[in-house]
Amino acid sequence: MKPNHDPFNPCGSSDHFSRRTLLKSLGVAGMSWLTPLADLLAVEAEQTKKGLPARSVILLWMAGAPSQLDTFDPHPGSKISGGLGSIPTAIKGVNFAPAMEQTASVMQDVSLIRSMVSLEGDHERAFYNIKTGYRPNPTLVHPSIGAIICHELPDAKIEIPTHVSILPNQWPGRGGFFGAEYDAFQIGDPDQPVPDVRAPVAGSRLENRLEGLSVVENAFARGRRSDLDLKTLHQATMSKARRLMTSDQLKAFDVSQVPTAERKAYGDTPFGRGCLAAVRLIEAGVRCVEVTLDGWDTHANNLEGQAKQAAILDPAFATLIRELKQRGLLEHTIVVCGGEFGRTPTINVVGGRDHWPTGFSMLVAGGGFAGGRIVGETDPTGEKKDPANPVRVEDLHTTVPHLLGLDHTKEIMTPVGRPIALSEGKVISELES
Repeated sequence: MKPNHDPFNPCGSSDHFSRRTLLKSLGVAGMSWLTPLADLLAVEAEQTKKGLPARSVILLWMAGAPSQLDTFDPHPGSKISGGLGSIPTAIKGVNFAPAMEQTASVMQDVSLIRSMVSLEGDHERAFYNIKTGYRPNPTLVHPSIGAIICHELPDAKIEIPTHVSILPNQWPGRGGFFGAEYDAFQIGDPDQPVPDVRAPVAGSRLENRLEGLSVVENAFARGRRSDLDLKTLHQATMSKARRLMTSDQLKAFDVSQVPTAERKAYGDTPFGRGCLAAVRLIEAGVRCVEVTLDGWDTHANNLEGQAKQAAILDPAFATLIRELKQRGLLEHTIVVCGGEFGRTPTINVVGGRDHWPTGFSMLVAGGGFAGGRIVGETDPTGEKKDPANPVRVEDLHTTVPHLLGLDHTKEIMTPVGRPIALSEGKVISELES
C-alpha cells in the first residue's frame, strides 16, 4: 500500500464525491444551522461598524508553482529572463509577461505582491503552508483559510455549502482542528452536474423511504439516552442535506445555462468555468470558493509550459475581476491568486526552472485591498536571493481575515488542548485601501 504523506489528511483516508462525502460536508458545514441568528447579525453589525466591506473570498490556486519571471515579474533583457519580453500594464511602469495581456489591463483594480517568501520549498509542505498560513506540524492539522472564514463567519441563510473547492488537487481546503465538517465541498468541472444531490427516487417513493428511516432512527434511540445528541445531529444533517437537494441556490453551480459569450470570456477550459462558477457562488452568498489550476511545475521546457498555463489563467482571472466589479461584488469579495512558491532565476540544463520559495508573486484584489499597488521587488540579476520588502505567507493569512473584520490573534483551543491563534503574521498595511 502506498504510504500516506498528506499533511491535510494524516489518517490517509481519501475523499471522493459520494453521498457519504456529501453528508460529511453538510454535517455541520459552516455550523450555520447551530449558530443563533442573533450571533450572526452581531457579526454582520460589527463588520458594518468597522466599515469593512469584505464578506467572501475567492482563492485561485496555481498548483505546481508559477514562474514569477514568466508571468507577473519579468526582467526583459536580463540573463534571467529566458529571452522573454514584457508588456505594459494598467499600472504605469509595471510590466507583465506577454501571455498576461488581459490581466495587465485590469491591474487598476488589482495589486501585486512581488516579494512573497516562504520557508517551504517542497510542493506538499508549501501547499499546506500557503493554504493554512502555518508550516506542517506532525501533532496538529491546521484549518485552511476557507475553513477559518466559514467557522468565524457562519451564515444561516445559505442552504448550499459555504466552503467550496472546484477542481481540487490532492490537497483541497481542509477543516483541520475545526473538524471534517469544515472541509471544502469538492466538485469537478462545473460543466458537469453537481454529484450526488439528486435523490435516486422521487415523489412518494422518496417520502416512504424517509419515513422508514425515521422509524429505524427512533427505534435505535429508544433506551439509548446517551446517544440522543448524536441522533439529533444526524437528523439535523439529513434535514440540511434535503434542503440542499431542493434549494434554488444549487443553480449557482450550474454554468451550462450561462450565455455562450459569457462562458467564452473566461476561456473554454475547466478552470475558466470554475472561475465563472466562483462568481455565481459568491453572488449566491457562499463564503469561500477555491479554484485550482494544476500544471505549473515546469522543471523542463519552462517557457512553453508557463505560456500554456498562462493562456488558461489570463482570460479567466481578468474576466473574474471584471464580472465581480460589474455585478457590484468586487468591493465585498477578496480575490487571491498565486502558487505555493515561485521558480528559480536560473534555467536548468533541460530548459526548466526549479523551486524558488523566495521572492514569488501573488495577486490580490477586492474586499478592502487597494488596486494598482505593487509591494516588493526582486533582483533583476538574480544574484540577490532576498527580495526588497519581503512579505511572508503568514502576513497574507493575517491580512485576509483582518479585511473580513476578524481578530487574527483570537486563540482557538485545539483538540490536543493547545491554544493557537488564527494566524501569526502582520497586516500588509501597504495594500489596504
